[in-house]
Amino acid sequence: MNDQPRRRPAKPHRRPQKDPVRFLAFEVLRAVDERDAYANLVLPPLLKKARAKGDFDHRDAALATELVYGTLRRQGTYDAIVAACIDRPLREVDPPVLDVLNMGVHQLLGTRIPTHAAVSASVELARVVLGEGRAKFVNAVLRKVSADDLDGWVAKVAPAYEDDAEDHLAVVHSHPRWVVSALWDALGGGRAGIEDLLDADNERPEVTLVARPGRSTTAELTEELGEDNALPGRWSPYAVRMAEGGEPGALTAVREGRAGVQDEGSQLVAAALAAAPLEGPDARWLDGCAGPGGKAALLAALAADRGAALLAAEKQPHRARLVERALAGNPGPYQVITADGTRPPWRPGSFDRVLMDVPCSGLGALRRRPEARWRRRKEDLEGFAPLQRGLLREALKAVRVGGIVGYATCSPHLAETRVVVEDVLKGRGGAPVEAEWIDARPLLPGVPALGDGPDVQLWPHLHGTDAMYLALLRRTG
Repeated sequence: MNDQPRRRPAKPHRRPQKDPVRFLAFEVLRAVDERDAYANLVLPPLLKKARAKGDFDHRDAALATELVYGTLRRQGTYDAIVAACIDRPLREVDPPVLDVLNMGVHQLLGTRIPTHAAVSASVELARVVLGEGRAKFVNAVLRKVSADDLDGWVAKVAPAYEDDAEDHLAVVHSHPRWVVSALWDALGGGRAGIEDLLDADNERPEVTLVARPGRSTTAELTEELGEDNALPGRWSPYAVRMAEGGEPGALTAVREGRAGVQDEGSQLVAAALAAAPLEGPDARWLDGCAGPGGKAALLAALAADRGAALLAAEKQPHRARLVERALAGNPGPYQVITADGTRPPWRPGSFDRVLMDVPCSGLGALRRRPEARWRRRKEDLEGFAPLQRGLLREALKAVRVGGIVGYATCSPHLAETRVVVEDVLKGRGGAPVEAEWIDARPLLPGVPALGDGPDVQLWPHLHGTDAMYLALLRRTG
């Protein structure tokens, strides 16, 4: 007789199940971290491929989009929560593990996915992409996170506003502290305004279309979208907002290049430059930093309506090709060239109107590119400064006496906006430029809360646009 205790049969090995939605979201997060990619460029082609294979339906695509953008927007808050649940410094957690954790935290605290489903799906993803050992770590951390809701966790991990206002706002609203400080300086005012702005940065922006004048109309876009999915623009006469989202590229006018996707802030900048009062000839326009082509396409359409010609210049060849694509089919005369606006091939005084939408930190478009807030550093502004000043100086040389220059940037940071214009006009770092401010506010009719002028700063929480800046200048000598 055998007295040996009977062994329990070993559990059969279970191969982890790959969840295509969460796996795709994880792929996007890794591309953002490893390749400095932008989610709004990486995600759409992956979703299109998944739909073409029959792996995704509309709800799957919506969930993948929410997981990517929700995780990126709330990364700072989620990092603080994860840090409170582990026994090592956050920097010692491998980035792929942190991506799985933060995506799991978002499902627990930022969506209505049931707790058990959020944890189990995240652990299963960890098994697929990280291995069994690290999946156990993910499981342990997420079970700690699931013990409280978002408000409860924020109360634990954020310093009190009274003790450190900027750090409190940084954790609560998931922005780097230096960005909070810069936005607050630019906005001015008290706590309510900055909190509204930071909240707006964490909202998913609407998809806004532009009907390019003479080529399409808002009525055409509204009819094809259907009344349930078409809202008029808030401020731009060329804008239609997609209330329910969808695929803009499916619209006939967008496919044919007669319309496009463009934030209302960008539309207003181009329209204001075109509407600025001008004496004398109005035949030659320049877009000196034209890539990727949205403003150039609107300017080209507005110029064609007056019989004017647009020259669109872009330094980067691949972006110049995007400009060519955006302008293709424009009825008026235009030309696209690859050229550096700081070393221009055109003669001084060649143009009547010039737009210089300069490279910048992109802090005005954090709704659309949430990863930019974590990628940018305060020191980056020093690198942009000489370029921005150089481009504005050359723009003022390029325009004739009496002509108009629009200096624009998708950033509200004072170091990239008014300070640049004032430095150039006063000759700081270069020869003084003879030019005068034009009050831009009357050229944005109906738009409220434009400040004291003469320049204009748009805001997501006040205008529903990106935080575009515009200064209009007339060359006087």
